[in-house]
Amino acid sequence: MSKASRRRQRPGTNPATQQPTSPPPPPTTPASIDPATVETTSAAGAASPAGATTAPGTAGTRPPTGTPAGTPRPSTSRPVSTRAGRRERQRAVAQPTFLERYRTAIVVVAALAGVALLSAFVFISAAQPAYACSTVWTPDPTAPPTAGATPALGYVQPDMGRQHVGIGDKVTYTYCAPASGSHYNKPGTAGPIPARVYGPSDNVLPQGWLHNLEHGGIAILYRGDSTGATADGQAKLKALYDAFPNSPVCNIPKGEVAPVIARFDQMSTPFQAIVWGRVLQLQTQDDAEILAFYEQWGERTNPEKQCAVPSASPSAAPSSGASASPAPSATPLPSPSASTEPTPSAAPSAS
Repeated sequence: MSKASRRRQRPGTNPATQQPTSPPPPPTTPASIDPATVETTSAAGAASPAGATTAPGTAGTRPPTGTPAGTPRPSTSRPVSTRAGRRERQRAVAQPTFLERYRTAIVVVAALAGVALLSAFVFISAAQPAYACSTVWTPDPTAPPTAGATPALGYVQPDMGRQHVGIGDKVTYTYCAPASGSHYNKPGTAGPIPARVYGPSDNVLPQGWLHNLEHGGIAILYRGDSTGATADGQAKLKALYDAFPNSPVCNIPKGEVAPVIARFDQMSTPFQAIVWGRVLQLQTQDDAEILAFYEQWGERTNPEKQCAVPSASPSAAPSSGASASPAPSATPLPSPSASTEPTPSAAPSAS
């Protein structure tokens, strides 16, 4: 191959007249050119002398012939804008906290726990007794009364006051069964309570029947392990209620204030008859002894009188267990049975 042929094939050595020319692109106006696609002339192109050609693939080619000076030429490189379908970078998303993720479950668990605690509190409160006894009262035995003296039945129990308490308030009695003390004040439902025979399963509180005693009534109590809690014993107690007399002083019919016949377990004997401040202890249900005790002391020791006392009442607070006193009525009283209760003492007569 000749040198001339090699020079013609060497890039950039052919004269401009020998290079094939292509029709120039249509002129464009500055308004129709997207600034984002305009490529600035590279430093190499700017430094190229006029009429010099640029190697293929290099930037900075001369503008086509006929293009006005200062007119930006279209870029032959790829556009700067994002290609269609190109995946954008995922943005970082804040992760929810533990409380936010499990908020509903936490609220449900907290609500269930609150209901469980409330139920446990109500159950424990209901299971606790409404009253308590510091001492199961047992009076000291005394000497028998002298011949001819009318015995003062029962024993004086130390006074424990007579305050009114709210329904449901727990009361602690120093002595049980109590013959005085704090009690409810809701007649007909909580205290005084209806006078009748209450069965072994009835929930009868001393806070109720103590108000009956305050009004001059009598409570006849039986323990749950006594014969009074049996079917035969209940029948016998109902017979006592049916035959019960009117009150000895105010002549109030039975069933209004007296008698209240109920179960009470915290006492020293199987049966007890109680008026305000005085207790008759019995080993068995002795109807005659109970009626004599009520006749002697009923409506005479209670602080809230239901009527005027027509005659002198026996002493309600003897110095030692019991004292002799004249019978409050003309009806002779039966002597206490030594086999059914401790015999209270009587003061010797003046003669």
